[in-house]
This record gives sequence, structure tokens and C-alpha cells, in this order.
Amino acid sequence: MINKNAMITIAGRPNVGKSTLINALTGEKIAIVTNKPQTTRNRLFGVLNRGDIQYVFTDTPGFHKPRTKLGDYMVNVVKQSVADVDAVLLLVPPVPTVGTQESLLLERIRETGTPTVLIINKIDTVKPEEILKVIAAYSAAYNFAAVVPISARRGDGVEELVAELEKYAQDGPGLFPEGVVTDQPEKQVVAELVREKLLICLQREVPHGTAVEVTKFSERGDEDSPIIDVDVTIYCEKASHKGMIIGKNGAMLKKIGSLAREDIERFMGAKVFLQTWVKVKENWRDSDAAVRNFGYSE
Repeated sequence: MINKNAMITIAGRPNVGKSTLINALTGEKIAIVTNKPQTTRNRLFGVLNRGDIQYVFTDTPGFHKPRTKLGDYMVNVVKQSVADVDAVLLLVPPVPTVGTQESLLLERIRETGTPTVLIINKIDTVKPEEILKVIAAYSAAYNFAAVVPISARRGDGVEELVAELEKYAQDGPGLFPEGVVTDQPEKQVVAELVREKLLICLQREVPHGTAVEVTKFSERGDEDSPIIDVDVTIYCEKASHKGMIIGKNGAMLKKIGSLAREDIERFMGAKVFLQTWVKVKENWRDSDAAVRNFGYSE
């Protein structure tokens, strides 16, 4: 029975592995993962029930210097997420210097006084002596409550991290019902899985200028063999980008749809019929109204 809970924020620079970590902690793919920076745009919660404790992890966008209205929104999400929680996990790469983004995040964390655990990710990519140098550099910059080296991709150190976080649990009921692993509606997860494939399949600036809207999400069939019909509209900023997304004879859009459908079926546990369309909405990332319409609002 859950009688304790802990609210934990995962923060760090873009592409440091925050989404990979929250997926490893929850055991489900609730956050999209690519090798491109600024993949995550929205704050989302991931839920782990362990013994009598419910951990609620917040995945945040990578902390960066914003250049658009969307970027401003993403940075504000990070700033707000490190306050009013039980602990912060500062996820850093195995580099023995404190970067500009990390310094700015530490300034914000220092203002809140929130207990902070230093998480050194991607330890499988460096030698053990390098990890000691990283610990020394960050320990000189801030008084961390603990230091946990991990490889989120391989799962190394994840159980040790959960054990470390027990001390931050507060008496109280679970914040989410049993069996729930994320606060994101199914439609939002589906939209994000499509956007992930855009990021993976497309190059340069094109994928960062895309937004995905689910316009139809309906279920048919019986309980034993449900079928879900999903219609998705992909928005991009330029007509030339639309051509790249569709590809020659529709090949690229077909590839994106096929890859997304496979992940959506795994997430939903049902057969999925996915239809996709592409529309142009010029410079939407610099429009307050468009940013809000696509769900990026505080």
C-alpha cells in the first residue's frame, strides 16, 4: 500500500539523457528519445511505485539559451520545475568541467534550496578515473546531497539511484492511481511518438520546426482485439520542408508513419491504423498563439 510519495525533477542540458532516464525508471517508453538536442518540449510526469513509496519523476526540456517563443516556454518550464519538489536530479555528461548550462541551473537550484543529487550519465563511455574527475569538478561547484554515476541507456546504477531517493519520500497517499505510468494523455503520447520519428528521420532544422496534432483518436472492435484509428497532422514552417517530410512519391512520410505506428501499437497494446497529413504554418515557433495552440502553455 502506498503511504509515501516523492516528487523528483530531472534537469540538465539538452541531449544529456533525461528522457532515457525517466523511461528506465518507469519501465515504459513515455518520453521520446533521439540524438538531437531539445527533443523534449513539455514537462511530463513519470510514475514508479516501489514498496510503499510512489515516486513521481518530472522530465523537463533541456536547459538552453532560447531563440524562439517556443524556446522561451521550454526554459521557463525548467526553471519552474526545480522549485516546490522534494529533490532535483541534475543529470550531467561525464565531462570534468561544469558547463554554462549546468552553472545556470545550479544558480536556480541554489535559490530554491531544493536537495539535489548529481547524476553522472553515460559512464559506459568513459574510464572510471574520468568519473572521479567529474565528481571533483562538480563537488567544488555545489554541495550535492549525493552523487550517483549511471548509464541510463544500459540501466546501470538506476536501482542504486532509486534506493538513494527513498530518503526524500514524504508521508502521504499516492498522487496517481496504481497502474498509471505518466500524466500524459494517450493522444499526447501518440503525437510525441510521431514527432520522435520526424526527429530521427529528418535532418538539420526541419524536425525542430515541426509540431504534431492528433485530429482523430477512436477505438473499435472488441475488448480482446481492439483497433485504434489515429489521424495525425504534421505542421512545418516552410513549403520546402513539407516536400522533405513527404519525400519522393511519399516515401519519407510512409517511413515516418510506419515507424511511429510500431511504437504506438506497443504503447497502446492494440492494432493501430495511422493516417498522416502535412500542412505548412509559417514561423509558428515565434507565434505566442501557435505555441499555445500546439499545447506548449504553462
